[in-house]
Amino acid sequence: MNISNSTSLPYKSMQWIHQFQLFLFDFDGLLVNTEEIHYLSYQRMCQAYGFILDWSFERYCQAAHYRAEALKEQIYERFPELYAKEPVWATLYAKKKQAVLDLLNEGAVHLMPGTEKILKALQEANIKRCVVTHSPLELIETVVRKNPILKTIPYWITRTDYVHPKPDPECYLKAIEKFALPEDNIIGFEDSPRGLQALMGTRAKPILISQVNYPEIASFEAKGVLHYSTFDSIPDNAIG
Repeated sequence: MNISNSTSLPYKSMQWIHQFQLFLFDFDGLLVNTEEIHYLSYQRMCQAYGFILDWSFERYCQAAHYRAEALKEQIYERFPELYAKEPVWATLYAKKKQAVLDLLNEGAVHLMPGTEKILKALQEANIKRCVVTHSPLELIETVVRKNPILKTIPYWITRTDYVHPKPDPECYLKAIEKFALPEDNIIGFEDSPRGLQALMGTRAKPILISQVNYPEIASFEAKGVLHYSTFDSIPDNAIG
């Protein structure tokens, strides 16, 4: 997928970016607040059947960011009556997907803190950058239309480009194979443990950008992962 835009967006700062020749980015919850939109869409899905999903956003992340089946299992566990009403998860998930599109069309999507800053700096420096995501193309195109700075990212690896989802590293390995030279220094950014594990299965330098207090953060840091709450919290010359 290529949705590049040649508009010049000069930005001065972030000298550390010049140490790398390829930047890899997750999408949901990292560049844009779509993770919050997914959270709200699950609430709407449950509400459509008469149930109030009273989880905090952090509680939602604890379920969503580990295993693909975790949300299904934990929502049905929270509401046994929901399972009795609708045991086919695909039916519920279709309602959730529609709720996501409704929220996007209502204007609920916005960039995460620091996204515009780093993307402008990378465009000005003409450094290769690629999004690696499991999000469907329909969602991506809607978000990009509402946030034109995302058009400055020339390369996109989406769910149709690989077989095994994160935490399998296949998606990131494919991006590196397609867009990196053997001598390139590569850096990657994720906001969840599952995505970070995928990134750590490659030669990219892994960075966790998250305000969620995941219990694994200390063990990730012990393995060399750098952790910041937002892109804006990365000090100049901090990454080497």
